[in-house]
Amino acid sequence: MSDIPILQIRLHTGLRAGPSPVASVDPGQPGRRRAVVHLAAALLGAGVGLPAIAGSYEDFLRALRLDETETLRRLQRLGFDFNTRDEGGQPGLLLALRSDSLRAAEFLIAQPGIDLDALSANGENALMLAALRGHVGLFKQLIGRGAEVNQPGWTPLHYAATQSDSSSVEMVELLLEHHAYIDAASPNDTTPLMMAARYGNVETVKLLIDAGADVTLRNQQGLSARDFARAAERQEVADQINRALRAKLGPPTW
Repeated sequence: MSDIPILQIRLHTGLRAGPSPVASVDPGQPGRRRAVVHLAAALLGAGVGLPAIAGSYEDFLRALRLDETETLRRLQRLGFDFNTRDEGGQPGLLLALRSDSLRAAEFLIAQPGIDLDALSANGENALMLAALRGHVGLFKQLIGRGAEVNQPGWTPLHYAATQSDSSSVEMVELLLEHHAYIDAASPNDTTPLMMAARYGNVETVKLLIDAGADVTLRNQQGLSARDFARAAERQEVADQINRALRAKLGPPTW
């Protein structure tokens, strides 16, 4: 699976430039704390978000890494922009998924205005990561909230097909129900069936074939799904693909 992209992303913090409008007020004393609250409320009432309030950026990243939903709720009340990216430019939702912070990810997915399809520099999105890590509940939540199931290059279907456990079948089936392109081609023309044949669940291979995946396709290295199965010494899968090839092409003439 070496040609699946890893999470490396461009820099984009999403924070406003300049100091926070309340950074000079010490919130440690009651009177000044009230001043901070009143100023924040006034700005939010005027439609001004406060993503740069002192410490909120660091709190956001820590909450995503440590699965702290209470911190996220506090930041929500302050008007923090949950589409803010981390120090390396990774969308916050992807950071939560990579950290296996499932409650934090669920909270972010439910937020109005969250960009469910935000991409890493290598073209990965939240649906792809949820599929790859087998987070079926979050996967369903993302699709229910309207996450895009198709995109050029690697797709959520490639990632779901790669799962070796039973969650793969459920996720692949859901993607196909939402019109995922079954023969989506990666940058080197590898299809979801090829990924399933090498890495995935046997039942996923059957599901893709039964749903119409083209067993005759080859990638840019000239490899077919059957070749992928044979390279992984998965004879049961190779036999399954052979049967599909005979059904499609007829028996060999030699």
